[in-house]
Formats: sequence, C-alpha cells, structure tokens
Amino acid sequence: MDLIYRVGCLSDLDEIELLVDDAIEEMKKHGINQWDDLYPIREEFEDDIKKGQLFVGLIEGKISVIYTLNNEADAAYEDGKWQEPQKSYNVIHRLCVNPKFQNQKVAKRTMTHIEESISAEGVQAIRLDIYSLNPYALKLYTSCGYTKVGEVKWRKGLFYLMEKYM
Repeated sequence: MDLIYRVGCLSDLDEIELLVDDAIEEMKKHGINQWDDLYPIREEFEDDIKKGQLFVGLIEGKISVIYTLNNEADAAYEDGKWQEPQKSYNVIHRLCVNPKFQNQKVAKRTMTHIEESISAEGVQAIRLDIYSLNPYALKLYTSCGYTKVGEVKWRKGLFYLMEKYM
C-alpha cells in the first residue's frame, strides 16, 4: 500500500472536513473527547493550506492522513522543559488519520516521513502536544521515541508537551 505525501490544496478542504468529522465520531466511540465543533475547524485547515503548512497522505487517491507542520507554538510551549531549547524545531499540529485507514500503520509511517523530511532540511527537533486521555496517540508518540517535557491545561483538559531530536 503506497502512501504518497503532498502539500494540501484548497480543493482538499471538503474531504479534510469529512475526514475530521469521521475521526471525531471514532474518537467519541472510544471515550476520547479531544476534538469537537470548536476545534479544529475548517478555517484553521484553510489557513494552514494557504500558508503551505498542511500536508496530506494519499492511499489510492484518498486522503488517509493529514497534518500541519510549522514552527508555530502556543504560548504555553514556553513552559516546556525542552532538553535543547536553542535547537531548531518544527511543531506537528492536528495529525489525523482517516478512520478508514486506521490500524494500518499510517500514523507511524507518517511520523517517519515527517522526521526524515525535516531532518533533510536541517531541522533538529520536533515538538508537539498530545491530549493526555488519548491512549492511541500516547502509544504512537512514545513508540516513535518522543519524550514528555511538560504539561499544559487547555479547554479540553490536560495535554502533554513532547519532543524528539533528530
């Protein structure tokens, strides 16, 4: 199963919105109340696309995964105990696997793709935040070698700040 990545385009927005809606419903089935009608919203994805920061992974022409990658972080990231704060980094936002493609290692393959891509560009670290009550995301990032460096409370509850150096 080939997984092809590209920068997202405005014509992807309807499919992205459906993917996220399906993912929210799937998370709810597992008691994960991470996303809702307030976050993430279509306008955020549209803005990410316009900035060239939203990426899609395609399997047989269908969007199987989306993510945003940039060096923008919420002010709460300043409280993280980053191991090497002087190093260059990118932040992963809104990584989401289409439920139709879950349990096929799409997220793991995507993390490897992101790490290889930014490392080739000379970026030295990846930072992200993860909802503390999402066991699937916790397992993914831990298995990929990410380290917890802080905690933040946002509207939905406790999130962990994590990082990995290339």
